[in-house]
Amino acid sequence: MNLSTSIEKISGIGPVFQRKLKKLGIKTIQDLFFHFPHRYEDFSNLIPIAKVKINEICTVQGKILEIKNSRTWKKKMTLTQAVIEDKTGAIEAVWFHQPYLTRVLKKGDYIFLSGKVVVGNNRIYLSNPAYEKVSSFKFQVSSLAHTGRLVPVYPETEGLSSKWLRYILKPLLINFKNKIPETLPEKIIKENKFLPINQALWQIHFPASEKLAKAAQKRFSFEELFLIELFVLRERNRLAKERAISFPLNLELTQRFVKSLPFKLTDAQKKSAWQILKDLEKDRPMNRLLEGDVGSGKTAVAVMAALNIIKAGWPAGNALPARQPDGSYGGERSNAGWQVAFMAPTEILAKQHFQEVAKLLSDFKIDIGLLTGKQDQFRSKKLKNEVIEISRKKLLEKTLNGDINILIGTHALIQDKVKFGKLGLVILDEQHRFGVEQRAKLVKESRIKNQESRIIPHLLSMTATPIPRTLALTVYGDLDLSLIDELPKGRKKIITKTVNLGERKKSYDFIKKEVKKGRQVFVICPRIEGNNFEEENNLSEAKLSWAKVKAVKEEYEKLSKEIFPRLKIGMLHGKMAGKEKEKIMKDFKNKKISILVSTSVIEVGIDVPNASVILIEGAERFGLAQLHQFRGRVGRSKYQSYCLLFTDSPAQKTRERLKALVDSEDGFALAEKDLQIRGPGDFRGTRQWGIPDLMMGSLSNARLVEKTRESAKEVLQEDPQLKKCPALRERMGKFRERIHLE
Repeated sequence: MNLSTSIEKISGIGPVFQRKLKKLGIKTIQDLFFHFPHRYEDFSNLIPIAKVKINEICTVQGKILEIKNSRTWKKKMTLTQAVIEDKTGAIEAVWFHQPYLTRVLKKGDYIFLSGKVVVGNNRIYLSNPAYEKVSSFKFQVSSLAHTGRLVPVYPETEGLSSKWLRYILKPLLINFKNKIPETLPEKIIKENKFLPINQALWQIHFPASEKLAKAAQKRFSFEELFLIELFVLRERNRLAKERAISFPLNLELTQRFVKSLPFKLTDAQKKSAWQILKDLEKDRPMNRLLEGDVGSGKTAVAVMAALNIIKAGWPAGNALPARQPDGSYGGERSNAGWQVAFMAPTEILAKQHFQEVAKLLSDFKIDIGLLTGKQDQFRSKKLKNEVIEISRKKLLEKTLNGDINILIGTHALIQDKVKFGKLGLVILDEQHRFGVEQRAKLVKESRIKNQESRIIPHLLSMTATPIPRTLALTVYGDLDLSLIDELPKGRKKIITKTVNLGERKKSYDFIKKEVKKGRQVFVICPRIEGNNFEEENNLSEAKLSWAKVKAVKEEYEKLSKEIFPRLKIGMLHGKMAGKEKEKIMKDFKNKKISILVSTSVIEVGIDVPNASVILIEGAERFGLAQLHQFRGRVGRSKYQSYCLLFTDSPAQKTRERLKALVDSEDGFALAEKDLQIRGPGDFRGTRQWGIPDLMMGSLSNARLVEKTRESAKEVLQEDPQLKKCPALRERMGKFRERIHLE
């Protein structure tokens, strides 16, 4: 057994848990070891039962005298009650909604319990305590995993409990004691006084003290950022050696395009366009991120770049032209120029781009194709800008022959059968990836006729998700980031309000008035279907009133039958079939639906100018950046628009976060605020880097970011191929695989 051993070969992990782990990207023992806790419960206060204090978190040990289940009359809730005794006294333990405990814990069992001591119904008891069965009173406390110590709490997604993860991890870590190869260079470990990797892994999962837990976190915070920096710098060095076509700026064409637009470009759009167009003039592949708030006009900037690529032309005979003194490629031009691949994350967004790009380029002779999983369309100026459906075979033939100037689609673009004749630019919209794998697949099938050397297309990634500056600096560096940090003039400020439980009726009445005016409404819910949230998270009775997550299907039923019975309401979520989703969105755009109840599937790209209200249920469950994205679905026309944040959470941190959204419309400022308040582990868009939640906290430390970058530069200068650091090279390979496959 080694770090690469598959989880299928680990004792105690059956097929069900194997599937759940794989959904988290955990396929090997190494993946499991690097799935870090995001916080700790301090259960180290082990005391006799006689010394427990009300509202104190403590650990007691004793023998179970009795245990039983009962039902409460009012809330129809199952209670599990047990009495535990030690030499000093006895105390009751109460669990809510966990009747299975009577099958696990029996009278006479020796047990450790960790939890909060509360008072209720004239008695003192431990509320929902963590438990751990032991063989006898003489059990060594140091051997505990779930109680009596600092206990790791993991991100419990996909139905994997922290207790189960601790149960699996502990024997594995013991088995691998002192067998894990060091990944960081010895010089870095000494300079920073880091724990060795074997000690650090044990202390991050089962810390002996808070100090050692922090020391382990410090080491892995550095290491994860260090891996990112190594990856980015190596990719940048690799790309610098690749060859790309230089596309000189066609100023006359660009000015003509700008004049054809039905709106005036902002200064930020002009600046970003200039940066991109100047990058395209270089003979090395552009690798640029265009980051702009919702509605800031990123597509217009991208289309401007695409137009320069397409109209650059290509020499007669398709032979590679000679390099001219100015760095460009000369030769006689023909009408057939280079091609552009435009990839979107969803069919809805791909089709929307197809329509928008065609509209922006309606004054130019551009042939545009749409390729999705289920539908293929072609729009041509020669056909009076009409849209016709053609066979997939015909569309692919046109793409290979260079007759399609821009091919827009989803991940269908990187299928083996899709081949470009002369691909010059790849545009990735909301991909949240490095783009290396996607580009590699596109390049693989993009061979220039009669040319042996490979030509790499330029890459432009776009995102409307504001990224904190420290994250942008870490991943992209200063040179490859273009920001559109202003919105078009004349946009009305979206009125944003927080709505408590008692204010809902007033909000529903307001929505009725808006619909009566002819406006439309989005209602966003965190989940598709209901769940047993309180059971999964072991919540106390006091928290059960607000813990249930709002679900689309339940909310759709409620709004349709109880709140707005006379209004036409639609439902949209990710599990619906493509045609069904398309029909719902078409009906909503055509005003056949007044209120659309949806999951976060509408977060990116859906454009319905007539929608003036967005109501977000369970607003506390979304990050500020994501809430800001939702808000951007309204306010896209002349109508005054509103964003209503529904929350029943009593948490102060929630109030602070939502107030930030009420007070600001600046997506970049909100991203930084979310980083400060909520912690980077919850920031949307960070998981694609494969960084553990706990480690993301380091991104708010600008000094650490700079330090890891400098260390990465030094290592690569001394050892570009990492031949002196085989374990680090192997980790880099795993890291590369991880960020592309998640």
